[in-house]
Parts: sequence; C-alpha cells; structure tokens
Amino acid sequence: MTETPHVPDFDLDGFTPYRLAVAAQKLSEQLAKQYRVKFGISIPEWRVLVHLSRAAGNVAVSVRDIEARVAMEKSKVSRAASRLEENGYIKKTVNDTDRRLVHLSLTDKGRALMAELLPLAIAFQQEIAAQLDETMSGFEAGLDRLLNEDE
Repeated sequence: MTETPHVPDFDLDGFTPYRLAVAAQKLSEQLAKQYRVKFGISIPEWRVLVHLSRAAGNVAVSVRDIEARVAMEKSKVSRAASRLEENGYIKKTVNDTDRRLVHLSLTDKGRALMAELLPLAIAFQQEIAAQLDETMSGFEAGLDRLLNEDE
C-alpha cells in the first residue's frame, strides 16, 4: 500500500505573488471599466496605446518591444494592434530589411484619444494613492525592488 503524501498547510490568502496578481487584476479591471465604456477599448488595446504614447515624438515601437514591456503574448499584442489600426488609432510599418518586424506608432486620432484617456489613468492613480495614504511610498519602493530584481 502506498503512503499518501503529506500536503503542508499553505495560506494562499497570505501568499504575496497570489495577492499581487489578484490586486493587479482587480485594479486593471476597475480602470478598464472606465475606458471600455467611454472609448470602447480593451485592456490589451489600452496597454499597446499607453506604451506607444510614451514613445518620444512619433517614434515607431516594435511589437516585440511592446510584448516585452507590457508582459503580453505577441499574439495578443498583434490582435490589439490590428484592432487599433482598423479604428485609425495606430499605424503599422513593416521593416524594410526584415518583413517579420512590425513597428507601431500613434496616428493623430490615436494621440487625440490618449489626450482624453490618460487623464482618466492619472485620476485612477491618484485614487489608489489616496487609498494607500501614507503607505504609498513604501508600496511603490517595494514594487520597484521586485520589478527591477532581474536588472
């Protein structure tokens, strides 16, 4: 007869990676409700747009760069980019030397959208800061430490 392995007690609700993932999803969905209703865009589309809005001037950004920066699969980035291009918010440019590489940039319509959308994100960030109150700076420092661990 085989012995049943002992499964140790585990406090999932106190497990930091789990709690961070749940908190991130919850916050992401709360913000998404606002921009989904007002602008009709999805979370992946938001992530592509906000990344492109960070590019200085009208510099094109590769799909690979967005994939790495926003922790999204290439297929999700590509689908979001296609929808954004269909709606006139971004422009795709294929690399002349390597046709597999696609660069994205905001159109004027995309920049106008971000001019309306980013104030929502800024206000949402301020709400989070107000909720966390005096613990915000410590929280941010902890996140920075976790996010920059591999660098």
